[in-house]
Amino acid sequence: MLDSVSVTVQSGQRVAIVGANGAGKSSLFQLLLGELSPEQGNASLPGGCRIAQMAQEVAATSRSARDFVLDGDLDLRRLEGELQQAEARGDDNAVAHIHGELDVHEAWSAARRAESLLRGLGFQDGDADRPVSAFSGGWRIRLNLAQALMRPSDLLLLDEPTNHLDLDACLWLENWLRRYEGTLLFISHDRDFMDRVATHVVHFDRRKLELYTGNYSAFESQRSERLAQQQAGFERQQAKIAEIQRFIDRFRAQATKARQAQSRVKSLERMEKIAPAHVDSPFNFEFPVADKISSPLLSIRHGRAGHGETVILDGVNLSLLPGSRIGLLGPNGAGKSTLMDALLGQGEQGQASTLICGERTCGENLAIGYFAQHQLESLDLDASPFLHLQRLSPNASEQNVRNFLGGFDFHGDEALTPIRTFSGGEKARVALAVIAWQKPNLLLLDEPTNHLDLEMRQALTMALQNFEGAIVVVSHDRHLLRNTVDEFWLVNDGRVAEYKGDLEDYERWLADRRKDDTEAPKRQLAGAGSADDSAATPDSDAGVGESAEDRKARKRAEAALRQKLSPYRKQQASLEKKMETLHDTLSGLEAQLADPALYSDESKNQLKELMGKQAEAKAKLEDVEAEWLDVSETVEAMEAELAD
Repeated sequence: MLDSVSVTVQSGQRVAIVGANGAGKSSLFQLLLGELSPEQGNASLPGGCRIAQMAQEVAATSRSARDFVLDGDLDLRRLEGELQQAEARGDDNAVAHIHGELDVHEAWSAARRAESLLRGLGFQDGDADRPVSAFSGGWRIRLNLAQALMRPSDLLLLDEPTNHLDLDACLWLENWLRRYEGTLLFISHDRDFMDRVATHVVHFDRRKLELYTGNYSAFESQRSERLAQQQAGFERQQAKIAEIQRFIDRFRAQATKARQAQSRVKSLERMEKIAPAHVDSPFNFEFPVADKISSPLLSIRHGRAGHGETVILDGVNLSLLPGSRIGLLGPNGAGKSTLMDALLGQGEQGQASTLICGERTCGENLAIGYFAQHQLESLDLDASPFLHLQRLSPNASEQNVRNFLGGFDFHGDEALTPIRTFSGGEKARVALAVIAWQKPNLLLLDEPTNHLDLEMRQALTMALQNFEGAIVVVSHDRHLLRNTVDEFWLVNDGRVAEYKGDLEDYERWLADRRKDDTEAPKRQLAGAGSADDSAATPDSDAGVGESAEDRKARKRAEAALRQKLSPYRKQQASLEKKMETLHDTLSGLEAQLADPALYSDESKNQLKELMGKQAEAKAKLEDVEAEWLDVSETVEAMEAELAD
């Protein structure tokens, strides 16, 4: 996989690992973890380096999601175990010592930090108490990610962290990782994610490692300069540019498409720089034109969608025409997949449609191509890619089927191999090939880029750009959305409506909508406690655009703070009364001491007594004032926190 390579990663760098599937990216992680040994040379880490990694699988367990995430903090769990043992044997000294270590480790905030990670990754408030076994495979991957983020570390290894995340969770994770103070190595095929997070890129290329400074766009630009002299590659680049230019020329004159055409102009400007980096792509396919088409293809009137008696979307009115290119936006759980199932006319795994009521009208020649992650499970594992297509078209020639599969990089014996041994990305390519082979005129795509590498994502983007039917897509891949979608629909608060903004506007809308848990844990010295507080600093505009869950959380936090503040305010009021009483006492004593007769020889004892009382009252007043100042500072600080 690698031969005679040298690369050095400096502390604090955030490095994206890129390269073709099978190049050795995951093996590099195994090397750093000590699970693989180099045949020559060495891989070294700083002494005492603490590594956190994201597991790719998790077994079903009855542990709650919160406890599973907390298990990531190994030092916390060790201290909790030692405390339990010390309490069992009645060792008060050990108990006191362990409590001190737990305090340094900020154990008191650990559960809140775990819940903050869960919220950021799209879990609902009640999910923290649910057992891990109750979640699907994709959500368990999110739990693995949360557990890795929970672990205090100097080196964080993440393998495809955005797989199974929606766009909202991707944006949250970007913010979290940008604040991570350790060294980050991550494998990703999401170019926007890499552009936002990476400070460097390591490229696997022909058994070598090349380190580039900058994000993914900078890497593409630098690499394209190295490849620019390849005339054949340049000609292929020009052909792709011409395809986009034809789209621009076709729609620039239409008022309803002018803005989208302008966005393609921007994409074209970028593609002129980066396309040579993809000259060696093994993928070259398209979605063939459907034999017949209807207009409209599909419409829903007065629709209500949900599951059973639970209504998720109401007042659904929409129509899909040939050439419609729709991207669905909306918070996690708002109903994007529910809407996709309503458009499809059936629920997941062949269950009843999520369209509870309303009129769903299909065009006479409607042909739907549907892709979702659970579709991969319906593939025949014992059948080859060739057999999957042959079953659909028994009369198709063997050469036509092979040529078609070649565009998806299934060549020779691989086209005849049962897919049981295929990777997730290879199965996704089979599913896309099956869809394209059937010549749909409406594509419903729910996260189509999961498991796909960069080259396949690029090929899919180009194929969708040239597709003449209608597209409805849900994706966290912003590059795909930006280059294939003409308009967005926002699914939120039980409604579906056209969204007037672009992806940048949507990101700002999300930031305003909820209190964003973006603060990453600070690195600790070895053996020290975490300074992590994964909740964001309270926003001065708290409450503006918040979700219901965040608003409830903020209200609970404010109530807890007010409850904590109450005894301090009472103490402050009590001290103020004492000061007032002492001031009155001193005023009375000073009035008595102002009497001249008090200074005669006969009144010496009385003078002495009054002066003693005056000194005592002054001393008490000084003590009460000092205590009042301390309490007042605490009250002011807590009131300021409450006001924020």
